[in-house]
Amino acid sequence: MNMSILNTILLQVPAPTPEQIEAKRDSIRAGARMMIETAKTDPETFWQEVGKAALNFGIKVLAALLIFIVGILLIRWIQRLLKKAFEHRKTEQTIASFVSSFVSISLTVLLVVISVGTLGINTTSLAALLAAGGMAIGMALSGTVQNFSGGLMILAFKPFKAGDVIEAQGTLGTVIEVNITATKVLTPDNRVVILPNGALSNGVINNFNGRPLRRIEWSVSVSYGVDAEKCKEAILEIVNSDPRILNKDTDVTELYKTLDVSSYQLSTVNYRMDAIPDPFVALKQLNANDITFVVRAWVVGKDYWDVFFVMQERFYTELPTKGFTFAYPHVDVTMLN
Repeated sequence: MNMSILNTILLQVPAPTPEQIEAKRDSIRAGARMMIETAKTDPETFWQEVGKAALNFGIKVLAALLIFIVGILLIRWIQRLLKKAFEHRKTEQTIASFVSSFVSISLTVLLVVISVGTLGINTTSLAALLAAGGMAIGMALSGTVQNFSGGLMILAFKPFKAGDVIEAQGTLGTVIEVNITATKVLTPDNRVVILPNGALSNGVINNFNGRPLRRIEWSVSVSYGVDAEKCKEAILEIVNSDPRILNKDTDVTELYKTLDVSSYQLSTVNYRMDAIPDPFVALKQLNANDITFVVRAWVVGKDYWDVFFVMQERFYTELPTKGFTFAYPHVDVTMLN
């Protein structure tokens, strides 16, 4: 498949005609005969010309070597400059490495072409061959190029980073590595799933760690006949007793400092919360056998699941002691004589 693509592209370059090939051969033969005749009839002039040609070629070789050495030193200087710039801006390591390698390879290829041109060699055919080869490789590796482009998009816009819990392409887990073509996700059952960046960048990504604060929601169902207001007060008392639950009195600025949130992140739209709502309880639904209260509270993202499960258990164990029982499906049967 790859060879057929390469052949198709190379066939687009016009091949020399037999007449052109023969004319070239005649020119080479004529030049060789002239050199031989000159060497026989006027050896002194012949060797002078050979010396001049060797001297000119030697100068070109020295110039090419000088250009190549200076170019290599310049490329290394540019790499060091890029490294310092990336470190100063705290750029993602993957994208920093990729950009540095891409710039180095591109400049090295350009340097080789310039050095070869300094020797007097026609670089047009070399450039055409490189272009044709690049096009052939790009067509043959179209899927890889798509993943490559997706990786650039992910690294540039950063919808997630290593350590974030995401759900994408039917996979839920913690991001353990982001490279230029794929993203590795560790699932809760300790499997490593590799997601191609092409599909990942074009799909829906649910980032559970996209913001430092998260809201938890519980549904608490109790029997009919309870005092709704007193039940809400009992639920709020349980929720507010946990120090991890945030409320309107929480110092948001100090909280973000504790979480080490950067000023750049805080300047992002909808990233910062200027005030945190108090825990909320309301009667949500009247069911066939019970009534359901919805409970909402804000916590730091890393405490989400711990608080969720602790509160769930406390609702179950503490509400009955306060006189609020849980209903269960039942049927009332009336017997008639």
